[in-house]
Amino acid sequence: MTKRRNAIAAVIAAAALAITGFATTSASAAGAQVGVILPDAASSARWETSDRTFLNAAFKAAGVTVDIQNANGDVAAFQTIADQMLTAGVKVLIMVNLDSASAKAVQDKAKKQGVPTIDYDRLTLNGSESYYVSFDNVAVGTLQGKGIVSCLAGMHKKTARIVYLNGSPTDNNATLFKQGYDSVLRPLINAKKYTLVDDTSVPGWDNVKGGTIFEQQLSKAGGKLDAVVSANEGLGLAAVAILKKNKLNGKVCVSGQDASVDGLRAILSGDLSNTVYKAVKAEANAAAALAVDLIKGKAAATATAKVNNGTVNVPSVLLVPVGITKANVKVVIADGFQKRADVCKGIEALCKKYGV
Repeated sequence: MTKRRNAIAAVIAAAALAITGFATTSASAAGAQVGVILPDAASSARWETSDRTFLNAAFKAAGVTVDIQNANGDVAAFQTIADQMLTAGVKVLIMVNLDSASAKAVQDKAKKQGVPTIDYDRLTLNGSESYYVSFDNVAVGTLQGKGIVSCLAGMHKKTARIVYLNGSPTDNNATLFKQGYDSVLRPLINAKKYTLVDDTSVPGWDNVKGGTIFEQQLSKAGGKLDAVVSANEGLGLAAVAILKKNKLNGKVCVSGQDASVDGLRAILSGDLSNTVYKAVKAEANAAAALAVDLIKGKAAATATAKVNNGTVNVPSVLLVPVGITKANVKVVIADGFQKRADVCKGIEALCKKYGV
């Protein structure tokens, strides 16, 4: 009976680990030359629908084996996956951190083993990363802020009541996004043209928490808001859901980021005023090309920029983001990032109206 209970417990434990995505090193990991750790599947659809696909394709084209796993928002899982990949003998480790402290611990361990690490999309503060591949994230925030200003001007609003719905306080990107949009909006706030009603960050980019926080912001504003400066589409759409409940959607400017299918549909319907398109395929290709060079012992010629992580200047590849409104949703479709059929399903008239 004891053996049977132990066997059942072992099966249950294995199943639980499998659900979190880090039970054991996969068969492919044993021979993988590159390990990739994605952060989660909840904060943004991009990690599983775009980054995984494009990274797999880039490494396949280069003839390099890769093991891509997702930490599902769990720091312990992140570290376990990294340990498995290092034990399996990966030659390069690419990671999207959940927070700087846990990622630094992984990077330090990799460095001791002679394995270079690449920060992908998010910079690890005070880390020992070898390289960084991302977008100019201050520019991302600047585009978000400019989109909000343009939307308010289009509504002929010379004064406005706004809130900041910021990203996770543990994500350096969220800090950079805010730096960008605040640089655009702060002069208007200081000039008393805009009133910043509330400024709150959302732990872990959690969209459910984001919706709750925004509901509190709307209540604080007495139900009278003109704009929601939201750091990504997950949070922006969470705010839109609350605005819909109060019959305010389309009447309030709401920013986003990621150019997801749902985000683009919301742009066309007017629920979101603006978003930011980051060409994830180009980002994935840049990270893969860098990793392949490292495996082959070549100089990393593409890492021409430098970004300070708080301790050192990290050789970096920085790509250029694009601001998106109704007028240029077609750019994202033309680039192959999203499919027209997915974006336009059920809203064909709007797609035709805006040339999608």
